[in-house]
Amino acid sequence: MIKKDDKKLLAVIFSLAWPTMLEQFMQTAVQYVDTAMVGSLGTSATAAVGSTGTVNWLISGTVSALGIGFLAFISQATGAKRYGDVKKASAQSVLAVLVSGIFFTALTLSLSGLVPVWMQADVSIRSLASQYFFILYAPMLPRAASLIFGTVLRSSGDTKTPMVIGFIVNAVNVVLNFFLIYETRAVSLFGAEITVPGGGMGVIGAAVASAAAYTVGGILMTVALFRHPALSPRGASFMPDMRILRPCLKVAFPNMLQRFGTSLGYVAFASMINSLGDVSTAAHTIANTVESAFYIPGYGMQTASATLAGNAIGEGDRKKVRDFVRITVLLETAMMIISGGLLFAFAPTMVSIFSKDAAVISLGSSVLRMVALSEPFFGVSIVFEGVMQGAGKTAMPFLFNIIGMWGIRIVGTFICIAFFSLGLVSAWACMITHNILLFLMFTVYYLRGKWCPIK
Repeated sequence: MIKKDDKKLLAVIFSLAWPTMLEQFMQTAVQYVDTAMVGSLGTSATAAVGSTGTVNWLISGTVSALGIGFLAFISQATGAKRYGDVKKASAQSVLAVLVSGIFFTALTLSLSGLVPVWMQADVSIRSLASQYFFILYAPMLPRAASLIFGTVLRSSGDTKTPMVIGFIVNAVNVVLNFFLIYETRAVSLFGAEITVPGGGMGVIGAAVASAAAYTVGGILMTVALFRHPALSPRGASFMPDMRILRPCLKVAFPNMLQRFGTSLGYVAFASMINSLGDVSTAAHTIANTVESAFYIPGYGMQTASATLAGNAIGEGDRKKVRDFVRITVLLETAMMIISGGLLFAFAPTMVSIFSKDAAVISLGSSVLRMVALSEPFFGVSIVFEGVMQGAGKTAMPFLFNIIGMWGIRIVGTFICIAFFSLGLVSAWACMITHNILLFLMFTVYYLRGKWCPIK
């Protein structure tokens, strides 16, 4: 029997989580479309795009970490009804966007020619991969705005605005992909042939479409922040304010190190997989794309957990924190069991959407069915990490993720490939071991309770 208070908490959790889930779903759907469109150009095109994909996680994850610092501060200030500090923190987030956006624009564009080499991409695709990477990162400033301002909006409980903007961004991406990737062609529609103009730009067209979509997203997210009744930074100072920045950076810095360290691990992981050849690279890229759809419940619940934890801690209500975490974990576990079962059952069908190569389908299906079994464990660790973010406790999650990534996944994969000449299956086995370890460490740390500042 569900208690009345639990029903209220369920309603609050879902009101925060469902827009994020829908946003993640739309992003994943577009990622599916992107991968399928590029995949229709051949395995080499998929490998060219996928070979630098993990560097995208490295950059985006590092910038997103800044947003987590503001999330912890704003959610706790909102719970404590310190609305003046909320406005000041919003203004400081503008400064963070400008600094991080300009810095990463200069860094990524200057290194675009070297990244495919560092990633051990096949010599035949390095030039194309370099061009794709350069175009993708030209609009880094609006990308930073989208990432940081989106998190700031969610920290106040507004998860719907980022969802709507995400929908627009994805629509722009798909439409431009349709016109830029392919040559001009005849399409049959309701029995009539229509000539569809096309740029015939292939992989470069996909990059241009993504860059344009990122630009639109950054502009819209900036407008949304400045129009928000509680968060608008208008009238506040944009000069550095250490009273606000210090606690934000105290939370953001360990999270930034965590994301940088784990993303760098993803780069090393992908680099070792790229060395196995085009089939393994394509299977890995496609499997990652397919798998991302099944993490949607986890990241939706993580957003709700972070915001609610911050609010409850700001209110000084420890019981409220315990109650919503209990319900969120139960919901998360149930949803991830269902999503894992679906992933296991339909793995070959999902992979075949993106590639017709029998070897890629077979290999991609095998690793997906392996990882499907670990979905519930990874989902729980995602929720606990969200709770720690809202509480402003990011040092231990940083340690857990670095231990798992470098101590298990990277070292294990290196040993499997370099010493035993094993393939992609062994690499994904190491990844699953990493996920299980995260579950154990986060669970023990949460149950000990030292992360909660309320005594």
